[in-house]
Amino acid sequence: MTFPFVRMRRMRKDDFSRRLMREHRLSADDLIYPMFVIEGQNTREAVPSMPGIERVTIDLLLKEAAELVELGIPMVALFPVVGEAKKSLLAEEAYNPDGLAQRAIRALRQHFPELGVMTDVALDPFTTHGQDGIIDEDGYVLNDITTEVLVKQALSHAEAGAQVVAPSDMMDGRIGAIREMLELEGHINTRIMAYSAKYASAYYGPFRDAVGSSGNLGKGNKSTYQMDPANSDEAIREVMLDLDEGADMVMVKPGMPYLDVVRRVKSELGVPTYAYQVSGEYAMQMAAFQNGWLDKNQVMMESLLAFKRAGADGILTYFAKDAARLLKG
Repeated sequence: MTFPFVRMRRMRKDDFSRRLMREHRLSADDLIYPMFVIEGQNTREAVPSMPGIERVTIDLLLKEAAELVELGIPMVALFPVVGEAKKSLLAEEAYNPDGLAQRAIRALRQHFPELGVMTDVALDPFTTHGQDGIIDEDGYVLNDITTEVLVKQALSHAEAGAQVVAPSDMMDGRIGAIREMLELEGHINTRIMAYSAKYASAYYGPFRDAVGSSGNLGKGNKSTYQMDPANSDEAIREVMLDLDEGADMVMVKPGMPYLDVVRRVKSELGVPTYAYQVSGEYAMQMAAFQNGWLDKNQVMMESLLAFKRAGADGILTYFAKDAARLLKG
């Protein structure tokens, strides 16, 4: 049938019929909130390139966690910010059992056992050069020795109580190595969220400011291990390899510029698929909101719904608390 027997606008006429045919819905269950943790007590540090986002000490992290639980957000993602004195060429601080991340995990698990804790398994916050791994004399990131350190880091997080470890480094074979060690050490239920399709993107700048790695990285880049933004077939292969090695969930990063990749992963592989609405995406939107160019609530919610429409099971987003408040209200 064609017009006028088919009028697509009929179902859009009233709110009730628009609601009845709505294909995708966003809820607090879809949200993961990333947080930056620093040493000290009762201290907050603003991240200038990410308006509204702060680095917080562990005691204040616990106050934030109480709000996340109240809002129904299921998981927090931790990103430690350590001083230069704790950075090294071999990133030993990454697997220190009494390191900042490990202490933050233990505190969260003790006080909020119902809240999922996801940890970043990557070395860039701990290296003097800002790369995600151990480098040779030419600055090239060495894959296999880096994986050895990542295994130690992931195990230290699991031992501290993290329910989800999230390798975000893009080293070949690291998922299998981490899974094998977790199994050997009895952490059979520790989930792996693999950053399987992580692109060498220009959208990460504010995040690197937040964790203090931008100055160390300088004019360097991560193109020898993160993916070329031109590729999507490669992303499917990366995801398949990580799944074969024991990943439970996979991540596409960045988010909105790569929604086509999210859709392909979900449609072609049908696995738990997540996306990271990264710092650059957040910073751009916040700039527009603060200048009055865009309506914050409407655009924020529309952007998050786009992830669901593309097939994401969940979204790691700095808007998580604001969105959950709107959804609860």
